[in-house]
Amino acid sequence: MSVTVEELNSIKKKLTIEVAADIVNEELENGYKKVAKTASVKGFRKGKVPREMLEKHYGPRVQSDAINSLVNNSLYKSMVEHKIEAVSQPEIVETGSIEAGQPFTYQTEVEVRPEVVAKDYTGLSLEKEKFSFDETVVDQQIEQMVASRVQLEVTMRENAREGDTVIIDFEGFIDETPFENGAAEDHQLELGSNSFIPGFEDQVIGMKREEKKEINVTFPESYGAEELAGKPAMFKVTVKEIKEKVEPEINDDFAKEMGSDSLVKLKEQVRENAIKQEEGRINGQLQEALMNTLIENNPFEIPDGMVQNQLLHLKDSFSQRLKAQGMSLEMLGMNDENFANSYREMAVNQVKGEILMSAIAGQEEITLGEDILEEKIKAFAEESNAPLDEVKKYFENAQTLAGLKGQLLNEKVIKFLLDAATVTEVEPEQLDQQESVEEEA
Repeated sequence: MSVTVEELNSIKKKLTIEVAADIVNEELENGYKKVAKTASVKGFRKGKVPREMLEKHYGPRVQSDAINSLVNNSLYKSMVEHKIEAVSQPEIVETGSIEAGQPFTYQTEVEVRPEVVAKDYTGLSLEKEKFSFDETVVDQQIEQMVASRVQLEVTMRENAREGDTVIIDFEGFIDETPFENGAAEDHQLELGSNSFIPGFEDQVIGMKREEKKEINVTFPESYGAEELAGKPAMFKVTVKEIKEKVEPEINDDFAKEMGSDSLVKLKEQVRENAIKQEEGRINGQLQEALMNTLIENNPFEIPDGMVQNQLLHLKDSFSQRLKAQGMSLEMLGMNDENFANSYREMAVNQVKGEILMSAIAGQEEITLGEDILEEKIKAFAEESNAPLDEVKKYFENAQTLAGLKGQLLNEKVIKFLLDAATVTEVEPEQLDQQESVEEEA
């Protein structure tokens, strides 16, 4: 087998592969032997069809199968021998004819990871938002916890008011005729939620338990059901029950429900978590500014295959987060095409950032010690409250372990870059103004 490698550009190579004649002969022979066992040609018994008849009736099929087999058996072997790591499926761009006694030649183009020598990555001037913690955040988050524990209880009040939840029966009519899917019994409706036709909830407010009322509304022009859009309708409504929100008292008992020993302890935990979250946001912004500066200082091409792979990773990660919230991309009106359009720039920057991080690690001889890996795995076990042996077993998977190593190495490189940079703390307002100017520019 003979292989010629041509550099088309920094991210693509062309391989011209020639398979020896004896291997071609062997592949064709095996193909005809396989066909001969089941070949059906008029005037001949199965298994007894002469070779010339097989070539006449089955030649194109045998040749096509032989070409596929020769390509499959030689392409990846050639790439390994020449240390070519494809980042996407190789594309066969030209295939020669196949003949017995003659070598078979074909050409393929392969996208490869660019070899980048990073420059201008030390002594960077970066701005970091000055940390300033707003203590009211603690009370706000406690209020959110309270809201999550709100109970609906039957109220003794006579009239329904905004914020109450009413249990109603209703039936809708257009021109005095009931319309399809326009009726329900024991329907639960929160007044003020704007979850019903505009104007409907406003007219339920003030109704009493067991009161019946005719409510007149008009369906919006943009209503989903075309037969109802823009039409006036009348609903016969009966209020069967009125419930109000009852919030728990903010005290030690509430704190214990939230998994803390006391209200003081709960507030301390909320404060610590909020500070950690805010610091994470600020550091995340700083790292994003760092990466943007590196990418600006180091323009280079990246293969589309790497971008597509990153888009798939982003889509899968985003879908998993939505699933945990009971949602999906489809519910947000997104499909593969508009997701790719929306997140392509992010994927491109992430791929470029990963390539630059790897290049800088190599140039600066930044490596990852086994002790750091062990410490991180122990930290995972403590944070997740899982047995250390189970966590270690989880990271026995080669792909999972490689992902962790890559993350930790990137953290070391980022620390090196930030230590070598001039970082100026600025007030949040200054940073916002700077971003606004850049956007206008």
